[in-house]
Amino acid sequence: MYACPICEKTVPESVINRHIDSNCTVFLDEPSPPPQQTQAKSKAGSFFTTPAPKRNGQIKSEDAGSSPLVHGVASTQAAPTSRTPFSFFNTQPVNGTKRPAEDDAETTFEQPDAAAKLGPPAKKTKNSHAPLAERMRPQTLDDVAGQELVGADGVLRGLVVTGEKGIPSMILWGPPGSGKTTIARLIAHTAGTRFVEINSTSSGVGECKRIFDEAKNELRLTGRNTIIFCDEIHRFSKSQQDVFLGPVESGQVTLIGATTENPSFKVGNALLSRCRTFTLSKLEEEHIFAILKRALASEVPGLVPTPPPSPLEDDAAPDAKQEATANSSEHLLARDDFALLRYLAAFADGDARTGLNLVELALDLCRKPDTTAEDIKRSLTQTLVYDRAGDQHYDTISAFHKSIRGSDPDATLYYLARMLQSGEDPLYVARRMVVIASEDIGLADNTMLSLATAAYSAAEKIGMPECRINLAHCATALALAPKSIRSYSGLSAAYSALKEPGIAGLPIPLQMRNAPTKLMKNLGYRVDYKYNPSYVNGEVEQTYLPEKLVGRKFFGVNDFGDKVDPDVKSAEESSKLAEQAESEEDLLLNPDGD
Repeated sequence: MYACPICEKTVPESVINRHIDSNCTVFLDEPSPPPQQTQAKSKAGSFFTTPAPKRNGQIKSEDAGSSPLVHGVASTQAAPTSRTPFSFFNTQPVNGTKRPAEDDAETTFEQPDAAAKLGPPAKKTKNSHAPLAERMRPQTLDDVAGQELVGADGVLRGLVVTGEKGIPSMILWGPPGSGKTTIARLIAHTAGTRFVEINSTSSGVGECKRIFDEAKNELRLTGRNTIIFCDEIHRFSKSQQDVFLGPVESGQVTLIGATTENPSFKVGNALLSRCRTFTLSKLEEEHIFAILKRALASEVPGLVPTPPPSPLEDDAAPDAKQEATANSSEHLLARDDFALLRYLAAFADGDARTGLNLVELALDLCRKPDTTAEDIKRSLTQTLVYDRAGDQHYDTISAFHKSIRGSDPDATLYYLARMLQSGEDPLYVARRMVVIASEDIGLADNTMLSLATAAYSAAEKIGMPECRINLAHCATALALAPKSIRSYSGLSAAYSALKEPGIAGLPIPLQMRNAPTKLMKNLGYRVDYKYNPSYVNGEVEQTYLPEKLVGRKFFGVNDFGDKVDPDVKSAEESSKLAEQAESEEDLLLNPDGD
């Protein structure tokens, strides 16, 4: 048997549909009262009326009196011509009669006491699943730390806030964690433009063209410009970068590209000429500390003392004040004037994202009982920023070379250790030292070339980590050796002469030419050549240069140039400084750095 959803009487399940089609008059399990004449007015519409038993329950039996019943409903008036559609959730009054409040009380589910005490569930913070670095992104240009470009008098800020001709296309060049993505998003938010973010590692030419079409339609329909932010734009090939040329030049879109590589080498000249390049500086340690302190105040409320927006009374919430004071004194990251937080700021090395990730890691570790600051420091893994194919590769080896040239062994060892610690190929460093031995030491100490080639051979046969000692030996010897650039400067002068018109093709004197055949000898090759070893002391009167270059000098007589540096101290001052340095006690380190 099945309960009819309209009349709520039991009906065989197999004939339920036919029972409903008959206006609930047939196939009843038990006899029902004969229908009244008022029901005959609408047969099809009765399907959508409110069920009779439900309406019967809305009126108390004692209030019904002797009123006639129409399908069990007390009524003193004719049936309404328009019927209320049937709904299981219908709470509107039927036939103008309000439902008594007692029925609501009867149908109300009682809430358990435990659930009532707990109250409503706490709402999750927006983007609570996101990393701390993402949740702490600045919301306005004023919140960006350490970048003068978007400061109060910054050039980039002026273009965004007061620019009458719109935001120009630009390339943001800066180290990781300096705020390139954040600044791009805030530019779009401040200007009120449409913002589309793509990544060169996952987006292709097809997607870019689709975005261009959408931007064109957006500009035509609403007049709103579109900013396309392309992260890691240097990973696009030159042909892929050329896709932006037309839309950027016509103003159809505004391109903001972010890159950690030098755009002069990684971005095409055609696109670079259509964009302005802004360089973001590496964040200072105090900027990182301020960012981390703000994040700590957000993650652990009451830990970092901040002035409230509206001052409270001293006795308003004494328990909360005591709890905040206790948290500030007991939390590991806040002890000793945030000493551990300052350590994390220095450890981040100018990367705000890295610093926030370290704070998130430290907060997770602090949940473990008996965690100390040393435990957190040991759990950190420092990653040196060094790309063997990027600017760091060339900048570091350039600083290493210049330190040897300037006879500074301390700087030489620093840059050598920095390269090797970052995974640089030791043979690459050894090859550079072979070049330095001839370029900078040269004729002043000819043995340095042999030492450099020996160091290369040692690095090739031994490998890391032991070969670092051989490289340090050679590097410090090159730094302390006397310097001479006579041979290198002479070669450069000869190369410069070849750039002059007609010099590169001057005929070689006949006596200087080789004569392997009889014909060449008959033509005068090698005629009148004087073989120097056949003469006393090898001295002969003979010209070797082409006739047009006779008397021209390429090889200089001085080991150095003739410029004078005004910052160089006098000989007396230098001797005093040397005496002071000798009197100080030197700190010696073993090969392991201890």
